[in-house]
Amino acid sequence: MKAIINGKVIIPDKNGEFITAEDFVIVYEEKIIAVMPKEQFVAADYTEIIDAAGKFVSPGFINEHIHGCVGVDTMDDNKDALLMMSKAQAQTGVTGFLPTTMTYDMATIYKAFAQIQEMQNKVEGAMILGCHMEGPFINQQQKGAQAAKNIIKVDFSLIEPYKDIIKIITIAPETLTDDEFTRQCQANDIIVSIGHSMADYAQARLAIDKYGIKHITHLCNAMTPFHHRKPGIVGAALDSDANCELIADNVHVHPAMQRLIYKAKDNNNIILITDSMRACMLGDGESELGGQKVYVKGNLAALADGTIAGSVLTMDKAVDNFAKNTGADLAEITAMVTKNPAEELGIYNELGSLDAGKQADIIIFDDNVNIAKTIIKGRTIYSVD
Repeated sequence: MKAIINGKVIIPDKNGEFITAEDFVIVYEEKIIAVMPKEQFVAADYTEIIDAAGKFVSPGFINEHIHGCVGVDTMDDNKDALLMMSKAQAQTGVTGFLPTTMTYDMATIYKAFAQIQEMQNKVEGAMILGCHMEGPFINQQQKGAQAAKNIIKVDFSLIEPYKDIIKIITIAPETLTDDEFTRQCQANDIIVSIGHSMADYAQARLAIDKYGIKHITHLCNAMTPFHHRKPGIVGAALDSDANCELIADNVHVHPAMQRLIYKAKDNNNIILITDSMRACMLGDGESELGGQKVYVKGNLAALADGTIAGSVLTMDKAVDNFAKNTGADLAEITAMVTKNPAEELGIYNELGSLDAGKQADIIIFDDNVNIAKTIIKGRTIYSVD
């Protein structure tokens, strides 16, 4: 057996809310065996002991919206791309992710789906948990960095061949005439999300309340904004129990808006994401997204016309930013990148918390969320030591 000692352990309390507890030891192999008081710990019983040295010990992060990083992208016709993404994500505390497709022609999207399906059990870092399909069923007026020429109307038959790999699909709900598409998706455990949309408040609430769309793609970005007379999608999201993705890079959403969202939403309905593109983790320079040139400077990735084009955010930095911007407790924010996405994806019984019997996906980080160690299925995948 293996053990992690001397950490500030982030675990659920009796009500399921994440808290930080000291004087506990994590015992694990491929799965978590126990979270026990340190007075019960006997060093001689263990083959490997990790000293967290006062750092936080947390479930691994889940990134449910990521296009790429370290020079590669989900849409690349290259199996090594997903391998590279998997390893790089582990360095940022991510132990599971949804490679995210873009608005290409369906033949190219199918190639990406097939590649994700093939590589799902072959990656050596963060696990591939399925994919997030962002487009092509979006609104041209809110395409962002997506290619307008490939935007089409919703059609479940187009995604049916890969319904088992698709976990989230982003659509513009104002293009729907009824709830047939959403019902078909929900019958196949596909989460439908509002994004890249011109829906007004009433249309968004119809989608949420009647069509059962309970997910918002990168809240505030590529959607109708909040106005006191026209609340738009942002208003509908804040005025409902929909789960809201949030890019906390301080570029996509101002820190003050992050605070307002935190105050308005139940913390169980916020999911931090990166929405990162291939330039993530590479520094400043020229890059590419969806066949378009992107220019990166600091935290901003943009097209030549200034349109924000994905992010260069990593999940560890997202957690740290949100903590500093809102003053929220790190344990509470950790739930936004572990428990919340795991519950939404229907896998919280398997991972997403440090409960006995769950997969041993564990990370160790300091007060500034610098990742010291990433453990996946009981194996140390990344360590700064």
